[in-house]
Amino acid sequence: MAPSRQLLISVTQSVKALGAGDGVLSVVVIARNEADRLGRCLASVAWAAERLVIDSGSRDGTPRIARAHGARVVHADWPGFGAQRNRGLVLASHDWVLFLDADEWLEADGREAIEAFLVAPDADGARLPRRNRWLGRPLAHGRAYPDRQLRLVRRGRGHWSVARVHEHLQVPGAVRDLTGHVGHEPYRDLSEHWNTVRSYSRLASDELGREGRSATLGDVLARPPLRFVDAYLLRAGFRDGRAGLAVAGLGALYCGMKWGRRWRAQRFASGSS
Repeated sequence: MAPSRQLLISVTQSVKALGAGDGVLSVVVIARNEADRLGRCLASVAWAAERLVIDSGSRDGTPRIARAHGARVVHADWPGFGAQRNRGLVLASHDWVLFLDADEWLEADGREAIEAFLVAPDADGARLPRRNRWLGRPLAHGRAYPDRQLRLVRRGRGHWSVARVHEHLQVPGAVRDLTGHVGHEPYRDLSEHWNTVRSYSRLASDELGREGRSATLGDVLARPPLRFVDAYLLRAGFRDGRAGLAVAGLGALYCGMKWGRRWRAQRFASGSS
């Protein structure tokens, strides 16, 4: 075969691989009552071969929104974040799986980075930086950026931890850092952020207990201000203005509540007043 003809075939195959993701990529989203923001998430990955939404009892039309965007919907109970995502690994149809939350979306450069990686993948997983927004305000500093997330995995080469909170994808093989971004706006309003701080601090405290980690009064008193200094000063969260201050403060509050709950649970278990 003539070299020019061979090159043309190679380029054509690469273009097809970069197209709709046919036969290559599944996107998995776990959801419950996310009708108001699931559409943006799914529209950002409309090019993927498969979009799979695992719904755990939505009552706001989330499954209807998912189907309207061409997603396959699976109804399931709620075993926890990590276990639900592991279900996605089993249910996905294609060789590569990208995990997104309903409050996330893949930005244009994220698509380009993933498509380029999947043409000739040289690792079993890939991380992408996440661009966070807080109540509509972009966060480019502090602990909010680059906030790299391991979300892309070759099926059969990784799994999610089953921690009750802050679960993470575990890939024993090589992992690459990509340059494209995932967008993220986790809170609809301040009340939702506060409720998340309360519930996640409780779950995180329980997780500390299951891991056999103890808390001292020093942890309760020192960790929150150190967390604030790290986010607001050392990582320049102050450059994000009032949003940076609020996020750093709420992060310190979460830290204090997590360790405070653990400390009080220990005292209760030991019979201390």
